[in-house]
Amino acid sequence: MTDQAGTPDETRKIEGLGKEKIQGVFSTQSVAKVGTGTTQRKTIQKTFWFCEEMDGGDVQVQPLNTNYIPSGPKRDVTREDFLSKFNPEPEFYVNTVFPKMQELNDTIVRGEKHRARGAAYSAEFEFKQATHIDEENVRANFGLGLTYLDRGEQTKANDIFKRLVNLEAAFEEEHKHLFNDFGINLRKNNMYDQALEYYLRAEGLVEDDENLFHNIARVYFEKGDLDNCVKYLNKSLSLNPRLEESVMFMDYLKKNNMLSGGGSPARKTGKVEKDESVDLSLD
Repeated sequence: MTDQAGTPDETRKIEGLGKEKIQGVFSTQSVAKVGTGTTQRKTIQKTFWFCEEMDGGDVQVQPLNTNYIPSGPKRDVTREDFLSKFNPEPEFYVNTVFPKMQELNDTIVRGEKHRARGAAYSAEFEFKQATHIDEENVRANFGLGLTYLDRGEQTKANDIFKRLVNLEAAFEEEHKHLFNDFGINLRKNNMYDQALEYYLRAEGLVEDDENLFHNIARVYFEKGDLDNCVKYLNKSLSLNPRLEESVMFMDYLKKNNMLSGGGSPARKTGKVEKDESVDLSLD
C-alpha cells in the first residue's frame, strides 16, 4: 500500500489528465455472467484502483481492498491503455479512500511511537489494528514482527517472518531501514535459518548491496559456515572495499585463522560500533 497518503488537493490534479502526472483513485468495469440457462443474466462489476504515473510514462495500479485501502500486487499499465480503460473517481478518493489511508497511517505511526519508547503491548495493539485493515501493509507487519522480537516471542515473530518473506514490497528501497532492523533482530534472536532465508530472498529482489552481503556473511558466521561467510564478505568488499564493518570483519577472520576453514566462529569479546542500516557488531 501507499504508506503516506497524499493530500486531496494534490490528487485532484488527476481530473485534467493532462500535463500533471496521473495519481489517485480510478475504476474499471467488467461484465460478468451470473446464473445458468434461462436465469442467466449479465452484471457490471466495478473495481477500484489506486493509480500513480511513473517517471517512464507507465501507470502503476494497485487494487483497493474491502477496507478501501490500496493493497496487494501492483502492476504497470501503459498510459495509452490506462486512459482508455480507467475512469477517474476523485470524489470517492477525497471522501472515502483518503480518510481511510490517513487513518491507517496514523495507526501505524502510533505503533511505531509506542515501540520506540518500549511500550511493546501498546505497539502490538496498534500494529494488529493496522494489519486487520490491510493484512499486507509492510510497515505494520515489520512493526509487529519487531515488537515480537523485542519481547523474545519467536513463535509469533516467525509467523510474521513467513508473511514478510513472501511480500516483494518488503524489500523495496523505501522500507530498507525496517528490512535491515528485522533481519538483524532475527539473527540476534538466534533465528538463523529465518534470517538467512530472509536475506537470500532479498538478494534475489534487490540490486547488489554491500550491506546486505555483509549481513548474509554475519548469519553464515553464526551458523558456523565459514566458506559462505567469506564468500559473502568478499562480495561486500568487492562492491565497497572501504565498508568499515566488512573490513573489520575480514580482519577478525584473518586474525583468528578462519579464512581457510580453520578456527571456529567464536564470539569476539569487544564490540564494534553499530549503525542503523548495517549489522556491524561482532558481539
